[in-house]
Amino acid sequence: MYGWGVEGERVWVETFTGLRVDQFGRLLKAVRERGGEGCGWGRPWRLPLAERVLLVAVYYRTNLTMRQLAPLFGISPATVCRVIQRLGPMLALEPARDCADATDRLWIVDGTLVPVRDRKVGASSRNYRFSANVQVMVDAETRLVVATARPVPGNTADAKAWRDSGLAAHCEGVTVLGDGAYINTGLIVPHRKRPGRSLLKGEEEDNAQHRKVRARVEDTFSRMKNYKILRECRQRGDGLHHAVQAVARMHNLALAA
Repeated sequence: MYGWGVEGERVWVETFTGLRVDQFGRLLKAVRERGGEGCGWGRPWRLPLAERVLLVAVYYRTNLTMRQLAPLFGISPATVCRVIQRLGPMLALEPARDCADATDRLWIVDGTLVPVRDRKVGASSRNYRFSANVQVMVDAETRLVVATARPVPGNTADAKAWRDSGLAAHCEGVTVLGDGAYINTGLIVPHRKRPGRSLLKGEEEDNAQHRKVRARVEDTFSRMKNYKILRECRQRGDGLHHAVQAVARMHNLALAA
């Protein structure tokens, strides 16, 4: 497939992408169906499509610089940059589909802060870094990512980020949990203490169950941030958005099969 032999192929894919060879094959198929094979314009690509998709996956997984990736694939740093810009959006998560059993589904939404270099995307945030707030929605049962929103400055409150994200359009008829930051958004949030009144026993039990279920989105964030691009994104413009979408897709591929 890549000219490295079966064992070399397996070692490269599993070591540098976090995916099995068959899972990577499904990612490659999706990119090919989205038109990734064509060069668009100019000279043909030096690398075959499989190696270009691998390059992008390795970049998101390791967050190596263009100069570090170039000798690994035998191309120039400029070509590495062009490959990432061309194929990064093609790795994006597919939009959530309407489910016939939507009323039985339970999704969880939360925001995570991703440190960024682009001052137009991020802002000084509560993690004491220049970051962007990314809203992510997860299926509580499967822990698969359902949808992600475009990044907003990291000092944006989760409730506002949710309202502006457009994710609510994916939630028709679905129960969605959020933490206390999502009050007055229509999501299921924990009971809050009022001045001079403690929570009732039933409310405390509800909150405990809510915390137990909502912890699954934190587990998803932990898995997604194994892709080091989400620990410090050097991409500008839509680069972070494309990275989050691609990481969500690869996370789903690794978890679903």
